[in-house]
Amino acid sequence: MIERNITDTALEAAYDGIAEAIDATPEDKRPLFLAKLALVLANLVGDEGRIADAVSAARCDL
Repeated sequence: MIERNITDTALEAAYDGIAEAIDATPEDKRPLFLAKLALVLANLVGDEGRIADAVSAARCDL
């Protein structure tokens, strides 16, 4: 599990924004959008270890 650095309200707003962006993206472009979003967010995080932890957390229980 990763450390929580965001309030429930902010996390819900982020989820809603991402969900709306996915819905607004043509279905065939969604994988590309998600890859670009992941790279932009990884750049904002700026720490390879934290990025690896996030990837592991996201893959958990799929």
